[in-house]
Amino acid sequence: MNHTDKKHILLITTGGTIASVPGGEGLEPRRSDVMERELNQLRTYYDITVQDLMCLDSSNIQPEEWVIIARAVFDARGCYDGIVISHGTDTMAYTSSMVTFMLENIDLPVVFTGSQLPLADFLSDAPNNLRAAFAMAAAGAPGVFLAFDRKIMRGCRAVKVRASGFNAFESINSQYVGIVTALGLNLNRDMLPAPKGPAALRTKASNRVFLLRLTPGLDSAIFDTLVDMGYRGIVLEAFGLGGMNFLHDVPGHGIRGAVENGVSVVVCSQCLYDSSNLNVYQVGKKLLDMGVIQGGDMTTEAAMTKLMWALGQDYTQDEIRSLFATSLAGEITL
Repeated sequence: MNHTDKKHILLITTGGTIASVPGGEGLEPRRSDVMERELNQLRTYYDITVQDLMCLDSSNIQPEEWVIIARAVFDARGCYDGIVISHGTDTMAYTSSMVTFMLENIDLPVVFTGSQLPLADFLSDAPNNLRAAFAMAAAGAPGVFLAFDRKIMRGCRAVKVRASGFNAFESINSQYVGIVTALGLNLNRDMLPAPKGPAALRTKASNRVFLLRLTPGLDSAIFDTLVDMGYRGIVLEAFGLGGMNFLHDVPGHGIRGAVENGVSVVVCSQCLYDSSNLNVYQVGKKLLDMGVIQGGDMTTEAAMTKLMWALGQDYTQDEIRSLFATSLAGEITL
């Protein structure tokens, strides 16, 4: 393979375990010569440019960093065949979901990856994850993806389901986009997002969204408190198909009061798999009558980031309801 045959891939580094080295107080994200050694091997197959964007443990990657990452991708997209983003695993599903919405109709492959063990560790999973991510970035399929444990999934469907296992991420309620086998990278073309227009960068997002997990006995006054605190969106993880015990809220209070005060309330299921469906039981239909929004089979990470993003675009409650009944990038099954 000569140089002209190689796909030009940009690696954006943000820190995380993959780039960590032992420090005085545990693993610290830091660019090391081990990453250089791995990249030199990859350069046999790809023309690689590296952009060290930030060096953070992913628990410290906040909405401000999401904007920086999305903007870096959008600004660079015309110069590369694909982009790989190395990221810590703990919040990578949030970042990959939000970047999916911020990079509307992105016109090249953008692939997040990370690792459970640092590259410097002899048994690290980082080399395989990086290689799968680079292969996907070079595959020419536009969209935002996450590569982990020889699997490629949509960025807005990935969830971290294990704290230390190498199969840390799962594609929830959605088939894999691709898997790596002895035959190479096999793509499921049916799962590739289809851009619906020109690429656009829309980074405005509101952090006034609260995630609330329903528990038996939870006082519905919590909704009044969230309204008073200025929250504009609530993602509610309800039981099963969307059941909950707040059906007697009087007007002006509880869920009903939150909706009447202009707060968008999205109901998802606490169950990782399958979908919330408020049309099945009487309790769900009463919630719909109150004005809540169905989250369907979206991941919590996707529901949170989509609501944050929608509020950032200054959409009205009705516009947000209609947005959640729309699949922007394969984040929901309609």
